[in-house]
Amino acid sequence: MTEQNSSTAIQKVEQAMENQVNDTEQTKSQNPLDDFLQHQKRALEETGKAIESLFPEGFREHGKEAGKEFAKGMKILVDAVIGEVEKAAREIDKQMKQRQQSDAEAGDDKPSSTGATKVKVQVE
Repeated sequence: MTEQNSSTAIQKVEQAMENQVNDTEQTKSQNPLDDFLQHQKRALEETGKAIESLFPEGFREHGKEAGKEFAKGMKILVDAVIGEVEKAAREIDKQMKQRQQSDAEAGDDKPSSTGATKVKVQVE
């Protein structure tokens, strides 16, 4: 490596270190907890990027498509379940109305268990 290349490399490293110090000073706030949370957030973002970079582009593309297809399948399943529940609810309502009508019609034949008429019962 020539002397000029090494001095350029050193300057780049020094500039990167200075930028890092400036970034740290800019992110400092009055609350240390906020600083901690900000650094943890950035660490998580960088970890996600690092893991993502381990997989080839084709894998990531097909993984996204697989996720979309899974979501579409689940939506179809949930919509079908909702449709069947609504159908069952309508059927139950229909049966309840029929039962109420038949009870009302049959209720005319039965004697009233309550009402204005009072009966005295003697018990021995």
